[in-house]
Amino acid sequence: MTKSLFPGFDGLMTLSRREGVDVRPTLLRVLTDLYVQASTHTDDEQRQFIELATRLIDQVDDPTRAAVKAKLAIYPHTPVPVLQKLGLVAAQEGRRVPLARTIPEATLIPSPARAPTDAEAHMAANMAMQPKEAAEIHDTFFSADASQRALMLQNLAQTPLKAAPRIPTVHAKRAIQVLEMAAIAGDVDSFTYELGDTLILPSRVATEIVEDAGGEALAVAARALDMPSPNFQRILLFFKPAIGTSVNEVYRLSRLYDRISDRSALVMLAAWRGSTLAVTRTKYQPSLHDSDRQRARGASSPSRPSVQPGSSPAVRTGSSGSER
Repeated sequence: MTKSLFPGFDGLMTLSRREGVDVRPTLLRVLTDLYVQASTHTDDEQRQFIELATRLIDQVDDPTRAAVKAKLAIYPHTPVPVLQKLGLVAAQEGRRVPLARTIPEATLIPSPARAPTDAEAHMAANMAMQPKEAAEIHDTFFSADASQRALMLQNLAQTPLKAAPRIPTVHAKRAIQVLEMAAIAGDVDSFTYELGDTLILPSRVATEIVEDAGGEALAVAARALDMPSPNFQRILLFFKPAIGTSVNEVYRLSRLYDRISDRSALVMLAAWRGSTLAVTRTKYQPSLHDSDRQRARGASSPSRPSVQPGSSPAVRTGSSGSER
């Protein structure tokens, strides 16, 4: 392959040939970002992406592979060979989800727009999301604009990543009432606490959702609670003044809310929960060996005796001050 079909990729390819420089993780990340930015690809672009990506996936570290997997899992036009390489499809069938059992031939009618079978839905529900994948989805969502978020939520409905379990109806109904009252009263702290407690989210993520200026994160959280549309609109009007005073924004978010599927909201909820594990693991990485050595040296040093050699022992006296 003498000429790359991706702009700016030739320089990285040249750098990768230099001895002692491992830029394969960077190559795979850049290649993936360039590929998912376009909605359509030519046959040559798809062929080159398959050839490069399938080769690099086995040669990069786990964090890079997890980040690429999270992006390609929600991209609707990821080539099947790449999905197979990432373990997102069954190799023998080329589907977007693994097969749970043998399906009769009569049900294997190729149709890209068909609804998933019960077996596929079951397998999709059991495909666990890794913390690094969850963190990538979380970061991608909060850094995207309104149109990118809408497309991402649409694609999450088809991804095989595991969704969070539904919130029990009794708990959800109670939470909706509390949230609406807090929104009307403008009580941000109570609203944030109730949202995080009901959705089992850490306070950091709950605060991100509440403070999100676009309002899409709040729409996803409300959909995860199966909140009725009128309740969500009232919360927008009272709790988000910047949005509530704009007819266009209320209308836009209301339409988005009606289009968000339950599965998309629950997959995003799983990503919000899982992203916390990735942050926690990074925060509590082992310290440098020099620090460990200093701690060990401090622990092994002999303690200083309370009475120095050559000094006279202390004289103990009773309550009356006389010698004993």
